[in-house]
Amino acid sequence: MNILHYVLCGALALSVGAAQAQKKGKTSPPPPPVPQLDLSKPEDAQKANRKITSSLKDGESCYYYWQGNVFSRVPGEKDRLLFTYIAMNTRASATTSDPAKGYGWRHVSRELLFYQDPKTGEILKTWKNPWTGQEVDVLHIANDPVNGRGPSYAMGNDGKTPYKLSGFEKDGYWFQLNEVPLFYSNPLGGEYQDEVGGTYQAMEIFQTITPMNELLDANKDKTENSLIAWTRVSKWLPWFKMGDKVGQMIFTGIGKKVKSFDDYPEALKNEIKANYPIYVAAPPTDDTRPNETSWTYYKKIAADKKKGK
Repeated sequence: MNILHYVLCGALALSVGAAQAQKKGKTSPPPPPVPQLDLSKPEDAQKANRKITSSLKDGESCYYYWQGNVFSRVPGEKDRLLFTYIAMNTRASATTSDPAKGYGWRHVSRELLFYQDPKTGEILKTWKNPWTGQEVDVLHIANDPVNGRGPSYAMGNDGKTPYKLSGFEKDGYWFQLNEVPLFYSNPLGGEYQDEVGGTYQAMEIFQTITPMNELLDANKDKTENSLIAWTRVSKWLPWFKMGDKVGQMIFTGIGKKVKSFDDYPEALKNEIKANYPIYVAAPPTDDTRPNETSWTYYKKIAADKKKGK
């Protein structure tokens, strides 16, 4: 019995050892390649654009965060740091199509920007204007909605010109620059702005940097680590009550796309929950309201104050 026992044990050990050796020598097949968007194809280029802006999932709220500084510029005077700020934009999109222009999508969004005391970081309620000495109520940016002007399609209005994603690739990142000169009738001005002036003029500059592996991965509905920079050069904000004083405001800021509302800083989340709860999610994708700006928003608030609301 003892001899048989040892023989059986030895055979079993040899069998296990052979199986283990065979297992170690065996290599697993490589994983299948990740399907990729082809930016040379207009439909894929539009999908890449949509992934940066929002998500390929219709109606999914996506979130951007940025923070920065606000300076004044007056000829012959040293630039002043007036405020720091924290800001957010929540957006969503929906798929559409056109017989001639092909695949398309439209995006909707709303945004907030809260002015802070540069020394304490406190979100301001009032502010003493250093030029007039007047204590004024601070009107934060609360633009709802800020929607795309119309659907973007794979082909142009002629049905022949293919869409091309703006920007360039370098070292694994996609870089985009979008400069937006603004020049239109000021909603706070009168009917004779062409004759006496007052036209609103500004420049907004948007920069985006996105990892190529996120952008091209056809299995991903959105990018998660797009970085942004924003600059605005504009006239004085209306609540400054500066009248005809010569000068400009310069906004600078940097930020990124975040995964969810919960990834915002606590101060921003608390302010939204307390006073701006609708900004937790994007507007409905069929929203057709006219866009809001700092100037149209101020006009509404001023009108409400006059009515005693």
